[in-house]
Amino acid sequence: MELNIRGDKLVVTKAIKDYVTDKMSKLDKYFEEASKIKASILIKVKNDEQIIEVTVPTSKFTLRAEEKHNDLYAAIDLVTDKLERQIRKNKTRLNNKFKNIIQFDINTDIEATEDTLNIIKRKNITTKPMDEEEAILQMELLNHDFFVFKNIDEECVSVIYKRKDNDYGIINVK
Repeated sequence: MELNIRGDKLVVTKAIKDYVTDKMSKLDKYFEEASKIKASILIKVKNDEQIIEVTVPTSKFTLRAEEKHNDLYAAIDLVTDKLERQIRKNKTRLNNKFKNIIQFDINTDIEATEDTLNIIKRKNITTKPMDEEEAILQMELLNHDFFVFKNIDEECVSVIYKRKDNDYGIINVK
């Protein structure tokens, strides 16, 4: 797996890179062509907490996990365990939907901006046509509360979101 490891308010040492590489290599067994995977890893410090964010974008889905801990190495362990749980939890659904877990490819542009309206982050995404079940799967893999997609059933742009009662809601934009 090809890793892009960056530090924010933290110098990423060789020891940290080696530890992250070792832990992330455990995920290679879930992918047929692991050498084509390009994962982004951001390690940052906020107060006393070490935060690690891992994003593995593909042309079919995106895996994402974030963990905070006082110890950086514990945070790395937690985030790799979380990613592995996401893959195992959704492996059957992913295999049924995509037949294999390959073809990694970056499909989002994230740009941090500051605005007078307090917009602190702007994200441009490229949506692809999918059904509601696939959108729920994508949202769960990203560990987000909502997901924007082109709805092939309704022929419009839709937002699927997780409700407080753990059911899902959908907003169609026509």
